[in-house]
Amino acid sequence: MAEIKQNQIVEEPGISNAPLKGVDVIKGYLKSLTSDPGVYRMINLEGDVLYVGKAKNLKKRVSNYAHPGRQSIRIQRMINQTRSMEFVTTHTEAEALLLEANLIKKLTPRYNILLRDDKSFPYILITGDHAYPQVLKYRGTRKRKGEYFGPFASAGAVNQSLAILQRAFLLRSCTDAVFTSRTRPCLLYQIKRCSAPCVEITTRQDYARLVEQARSFLTGRSKTIQKQLAEEMQDLSENLQFEKAAVLRDRIKAMTNIQSHQDIQAPNIDEADIIALHMEAGQACIQIFFLRSGTNYGNRAYFPTHTADALPEQIMEAFLGQFYANKIPPKLILLSISVMEKRVLADALSERAGKRVDLRVPSRGQKRGLVRLALENARKALNRRLVESASQRQLLDGLAEKLGLDHAPDRIEVYDNSHISGTNAIGAMIVSGPEGFIKNAYRKFNIRADKEDTEFQPGDDYAMMREVLTRRFARVQKEDPDRSRGQWPDLVLIDGGAGQLGATLEVFGELGIADVSVAAIAKGPDRNAGRERMFLPNRAPFSLDSRDPVLYFLQRLRDEAHRFAIGTHRSRRAKDMKRSPLNEIQGIGSVRKKALLHHFGSARAISEAGLADLEAVDGISRSIAERVYDWFHPED
Repeated sequence: MAEIKQNQIVEEPGISNAPLKGVDVIKGYLKSLTSDPGVYRMINLEGDVLYVGKAKNLKKRVSNYAHPGRQSIRIQRMINQTRSMEFVTTHTEAEALLLEANLIKKLTPRYNILLRDDKSFPYILITGDHAYPQVLKYRGTRKRKGEYFGPFASAGAVNQSLAILQRAFLLRSCTDAVFTSRTRPCLLYQIKRCSAPCVEITTRQDYARLVEQARSFLTGRSKTIQKQLAEEMQDLSENLQFEKAAVLRDRIKAMTNIQSHQDIQAPNIDEADIIALHMEAGQACIQIFFLRSGTNYGNRAYFPTHTADALPEQIMEAFLGQFYANKIPPKLILLSISVMEKRVLADALSERAGKRVDLRVPSRGQKRGLVRLALENARKALNRRLVESASQRQLLDGLAEKLGLDHAPDRIEVYDNSHISGTNAIGAMIVSGPEGFIKNAYRKFNIRADKEDTEFQPGDDYAMMREVLTRRFARVQKEDPDRSRGQWPDLVLIDGGAGQLGATLEVFGELGIADVSVAAIAKGPDRNAGRERMFLPNRAPFSLDSRDPVLYFLQRLRDEAHRFAIGTHRSRRAKDMKRSPLNEIQGIGSVRKKALLHHFGSARAISEAGLADLEAVDGISRSIAERVYDWFHPED
């Protein structure tokens, strides 16, 4: 692919803010554009990508933007903001579609229809790199050798299926290291969840047969397996081998159990994704069901953004391109509505999958019934979201009234710190808005209080809060100075009391921030929920009624910030324990290292401890204490 880049057209100073500015920029590119297929990017004055689009004919497609009167108000606004463009030519239109989807996911342009919360899906993996294959949950790129079954809509669906597979086929779930080190059967064997191949209770041949049965079950041949097991159970019963027959009975029961939980059954469909779109009140919901081997592997709802003035066909096409940008499409995709460029999209997905992908809008029969079910789920999911959004807006209105704000906040940032005696200190920021928590906007801050060049002592909560807020708002002042990118909060909520509020106002004063509302919420006496006190600038502390929905809302915000801070702190502490200098000391294993760290709080504190202090730790003898002390004090 050849890339064509054009220099930014600089405007003359003093010219009025006329809408033709963007049009003139676009017209300037038309002279040199070719008629090849490709992808174009529209960029604003700050260098942010406003829009990514694809075209069968770049020159013809871009020329449409030179006539803003034919466009919607939203697109006219985008044209007006455009100050430069970039182009990438491709060999085919299908290649352009794939590149467009990848760029949209990477750049998240403001004027594209965007698919949010697009995490990878989990699979079930039967490993192929060991004589005794392992069955496990797997997420990510398919690097490990083996057979993958899925995708499953959620980790819960995988965990439920794995539990049933363990009961039905007795396959091992332990790691290869644990498998090699076993000298006797583990608890899973005792509760009939594993056949214990690690200690050769089952032979390699018998285990291979169990693996083949699990493979057959996951590929839709469950009835054949059940029939075989039923015949074997009958033979064992007739030969009075009742214990072995009972094992087969439990396995058959487990397989029946997983089948009974399926609300979609389509034995005639090998693999398909069922995708339905419902629109209402300017919002859209896309529901997707994963059908594999005639079995429902779960479903998930998506709510694309920037859909208010888009056609349903445009939303569906944007979803398909972005959703399958990092996933392998199945050979059949059933849709509730057609897309405008069905052939191009099918070619692009076929190229992505390495096999022919069929996009189909069924009009009758079983497949139409599956689409109707997905469409009904999409409608219900969007209705729930609209109700929740209305309730959230009521809470935000109530919060504005209680705190005396000029308007309901669209973006609330909540801050909390977490540490143990100042060690592994973490600052956390969570964000909430009219649609609930905005988790991709969460941020964590590694507090530098335990560094030698800091001016405050570890454990100084006020200084930690000052550091976090200074770093956060100094950065947002630099990255979004004109507040056009949505990075500024309307309300900053601090977990704490008057001291934390004072520290926050001090930082805002130093940075010259005067138009961001600030509040602090302190836990009540004895840390009782329901007796919290609110602290606001130039206002006496007050409490809300214990049954006020606004108080519940504030508690939920504070608890989410606390959860995020604690989780981040624990993760950092675990990493520090793993890379602790104690690892280098002979005779200090995981148990003693854990005891020392729990007693002193950090490796640094251990290095500064005296010999008597080290001896006082449970499990640390005189000789071990001397070894640790000598390691950190070789000159002594």
